[in-house]
Amino acid sequence: MMSQFSDKDVILSVHEYNFKSNPSEESFNIAFGIDKHFLFGCGVAISSILLNNKTINFEFHVFTDYFSEEDKARFSALAKQYHSCIKVYLINCEKLKSLPSTKNWSYATYFRFVIADYFYHKIDKLLYLDADIACKGDIQELVDYQFAEHEVAAVVSERDVEWWTNRSVTLTTPALVAGYFNAGFLLININEWHKNDISSKAIEMLRVPEWVEKITHLDQDVLNVLLAGKVRFINGKYNTRFSLNYELKDVVENPVNDETVFIHYIGPTKPWHEWASYPVSKSFLIAKDASPWHNFDLLKPTNSNQFRYSAKHKFNQKLYMQGILNYLHYYKLKIMK
Repeated sequence: MMSQFSDKDVILSVHEYNFKSNPSEESFNIAFGIDKHFLFGCGVAISSILLNNKTINFEFHVFTDYFSEEDKARFSALAKQYHSCIKVYLINCEKLKSLPSTKNWSYATYFRFVIADYFYHKIDKLLYLDADIACKGDIQELVDYQFAEHEVAAVVSERDVEWWTNRSVTLTTPALVAGYFNAGFLLININEWHKNDISSKAIEMLRVPEWVEKITHLDQDVLNVLLAGKVRFINGKYNTRFSLNYELKDVVENPVNDETVFIHYIGPTKPWHEWASYPVSKSFLIAKDASPWHNFDLLKPTNSNQFRYSAKHKFNQKLYMQGILNYLHYYKLKIMK
């Protein structure tokens, strides 16, 4: 078995910010794979985890293709503020750019393959998280989690049996009837991942036109096919998904409750957008205020899609003048295209 991603090929540089009070203590490792658009969200996600888990010794690993001087200062300040350790890995993305991507998912979605390969022989267990999360609870259960024999990962299911059946047919993988997971949360058994050669097989599948025609959720679909029957489904509180665009519906069903540990803000509107002003964004905003990003403005719309969503949300929030202005920006950008 050959790793697709050797350290020399892929990792260009590592920036380490280690302010642990007890460096020799065993760490719980959490990793993120992001592009430049998610650095703000990732910093606040880390802050939210540290804020709600003050007794756990963490090591955070951020894999990205962009890291400015301002980013370096903030991530260093975050590690110092919480006496933690954050390592940022700059990645050479050339191998990944040829893989399928969409408007909502860039090649950064494949960083999780680089991450899982990188940690083989370094650690045994790793929590991979998407950066559009906010932690609002205790994760000690994950720190203590013991994998069963041959278990590659602990995961949280996506949607319901009807959806699993649909994916099992589309992806010609009958075992998915027993469960299909969301890949934004993966508690990975690194040794079993390597033993099953998951990263290499995933990259190979993503280069086969017949598979590319079938998949709609890129690496998530591929991972579900490769890991069918090799994962354990755990409590949904660890990946409670909610799209802020659901707020535009007449009836909003919000699954976030007191038991929720990780809120996963799926969809194009994120809690760091200034039009995402809803109670469900509160966990993100609390963590932002308790981080080096506390004085960082929430992001304004920059493209036609964002102006359109911003306008809809402003009307929903009864901020009609702002909504009208955003619609005008939207139409102006559409005409200029």
